[in-house]
Amino acid sequence: MQSEFSVSEAAATRIAEIVGDTGQALRVAVLAGGCSGFQYKFDLESKVAPDDLVIEAGGARVLVDPASLDLLAGAELHFNDALMGSYFSVRNPNATSSCGCGTSFSVD
Repeated sequence: MQSEFSVSEAAATRIAEIVGDTGQALRVAVLAGGCSGFQYKFDLESKVAPDDLVIEAGGARVLVDPASLDLLAGAELHFNDALMGSYFSVRNPNATSSCGCGTSFSVD
């Protein structure tokens, strides 16, 4: 299994558009909660923790803390741009089920 979290080209492009030249990065975290046990959280941040995984892709930076990385190993951040709405999603091979909202998942 792939060990690192990756960022799709579409996600990198959208993050770069959102942050511009502010120096911010998108933090992707996994928190306990949600309707399936875990939920994804996305925040813009300027500070990088010493133990963060920093992914540089297409002019964008994505930060992931070590605890979240355990649940995101082999996953990919993607940006969906559809008629019904645009949003970031995580394609996570570790998720054994997810709910209809798309931000909550469970693992075995």
